[in-house]
Amino acid sequence: MGKKKKEVVDLKPEKITDEQLKKVQQTINSINRGQLELGSIETRKHMLLHQIGAIQDELSKIQKEFEEQYGTVDINVQDGTINYSDEPSDS
Repeated sequence: MGKKKKEVVDLKPEKITDEQLKKVQQTINSINRGQLELGSIETRKHMLLHQIGAIQDELSKIQKEFEEQYGTVDINVQDGTINYSDEPSDS
C-alpha cells in the first residue's frame, strides 16, 4: 500500500485587518505627537530657566547695590521700607 502525502496548507494570515492597521497607526501617531509636544515644552522650559537665571543675577546686582548703599538687603518689597536689624533701641 502506498501512502499519500497530505499537503499542508498554511492558514496564517499575511496581514492584520485594515481596521487594526488604522488603529495601530493612529496610536503611534498620537504617541509621536505627544513626544513632539513634550520636546517643545522642554525647550520652552529650558529657555525659561535661562531667563529666570538672568533675572536672579539682576536681583543679586540690585541687592549688592542695596548692601553698599544701605548696609542691608532686608527691604520690604511692598512699600520699600528698609529693615535695619542692628538699629539701637530707644529704651
